[in-house]
Amino acid sequence: MSLIAGEEEREHEGGIALGLYHLPGAKLQAHTFTQQDVEAMASPEDWHQKTGISNGANNGWLVFADPFTVDCDAWLRSWDAAYSPVPTLGGLASGDPMEQRTQVYLNSEVLDSGGVALSIGGDVALEGVISQGCTPIGESWTITKAENNLIHKIANRPAYDVLLDTFNTLSSELQARLRGNLFVGLVTNEYQEEYHRGDFLIRNLLAADPKSGTIAVSALPRTGQAIQFQSRDASTATDDLAQLLEAASLRIGHREIYGGCLCSCNGRGRSLFGRPDHDASLVQKHLGPLGLTGFFCNGEIGPVGGRSFLHGYTASLALFVSK
Repeated sequence: MSLIAGEEEREHEGGIALGLYHLPGAKLQAHTFTQQDVEAMASPEDWHQKTGISNGANNGWLVFADPFTVDCDAWLRSWDAAYSPVPTLGGLASGDPMEQRTQVYLNSEVLDSGGVALSIGGDVALEGVISQGCTPIGESWTITKAENNLIHKIANRPAYDVLLDTFNTLSSELQARLRGNLFVGLVTNEYQEEYHRGDFLIRNLLAADPKSGTIAVSALPRTGQAIQFQSRDASTATDDLAQLLEAASLRIGHREIYGGCLCSCNGRGRSLFGRPDHDASLVQKHLGPLGLTGFFCNGEIGPVGGRSFLHGYTASLALFVSK
């Protein structure tokens, strides 16, 4: 278990991170859910009935869940259909993958399965910073033929050829850094005139076949969707988080930040950056000083392009701000 408090990241240490926040005028309602609930929800209205909160009736959700007992992808698709574009942020509990057992807590309840969703309403809003640690490379393109998780054509050319041309335009130094660190970015909101950092949903590039010209990704891309290849390493992850925090500071403006909850991937921290306290200290540098608590996760939750997704290798920061 790795915890976050203030500007410290206590990696691989047992303990408790306790946050005490003053949220004037907030309306907080906590709810639990299980895999049985996820399977029973046939429509968005079913979630509204279960929680007693309709779409648009609150300012955001902070969610923590057990990844071993809930199909979190299925839950989030169903949940987002019920509450988008209200942001859902948080993370999945992290535990020993050999035991596949974690717990989540609500007041005096100890939950061995399921998740906890905290509704943030009233005079307090929830602002999110979702840093997937990547930087775009090359140009953005339009997918012209896709099937399941396979991309056959980009800009009416074999997808592999577009990938190869993008790679060949880079410097030899960047090419060396990209080996094993190349990803795809899929735009979730095609109605934008331009695409910038933070507009892309980052997913793994699984395979590339020069014979068929097809690439496989860990997503279900759509024909007509915009795509841009991405790189990820310690340097790009630092730049990505710093720029997104600066953008958040401008977006929040003069509104007061009451505190935050930071959910960082287990793949970040010392293992990625080679030093302690990376994400927490950057948050404090750009937005602090502020009360900050959180933990290292087995999956991070946060919005991209107005929809909430489950991420990996990501820092998901939920900020409590004055509405």
